[in-house]
Amino acid sequence: MFTLWPPESCAMSTFDPVIHYNLAHFETSAARLDQCPPDIGAEVAFAGRSNAGKSSAINALTAQTALARTSKTPGRTQLINFFRLNVEGLRLVDLPGYGYAKVPVAMKLHWQRHLDAYLQHRECLQGVVLVMDIRHPMKEFDEMMVHWCESTGVPLHVLLTKEDKLKRGPAKSTMLQIQKQLKERLGDKVSVQTFSALKKSGVDTLRQRINSWLLPDLNEMQTPEVDLIPPKAD
Repeated sequence: MFTLWPPESCAMSTFDPVIHYNLAHFETSAARLDQCPPDIGAEVAFAGRSNAGKSSAINALTAQTALARTSKTPGRTQLINFFRLNVEGLRLVDLPGYGYAKVPVAMKLHWQRHLDAYLQHRECLQGVVLVMDIRHPMKEFDEMMVHWCESTGVPLHVLLTKEDKLKRGPAKSTMLQIQKQLKERLGDKVSVQTFSALKKSGVDTLRQRINSWLLPDLNEMQTPEVDLIPPKAD
């Protein structure tokens, strides 16, 4: 017997304007641009250095434990992974992470070449979520992504993860510093927030930002404020 996915109760619908992130499911992986799904619809890409907490952030966003693969091995994500959402044509994309010292240089160059092709030519890309460890922000990979968004005009949302590792004061100070630095370069095209996958802090703020990109017509009347540090979870 064959089982259809998603089941009727959670099937994608062109009539449902609400994104239910918990219904996200894996669609396909691609090693090259020509292996990606058709360049139609709208998608938001997650990028970040190895060990920045990108996979954990995607899992927290979707309220799933293993949608994106987490690993203590740097560079485990070597393909562009696509996840379908419940609204027809909408996707989340998990881009390869690199920049970790233990990853061979040849592998870094390979990832960079195909990542650049995706970012330069993917027409349905609506925004990039750049995941940074709040304790180690703005490394070489992060600067590369910021420069790319700066040159192309693609909106950028910076997710400062692992905020639970810092006290509230230092976390807020780091966020405000990064926010000031990037707004001078990207203006209204950038937003910044703190985030903790462990504490589930900042999940709603992240969903609001992604909604504003994937469903812009429904978010015109009320643009979410995402430049504030979320309250600490008890």
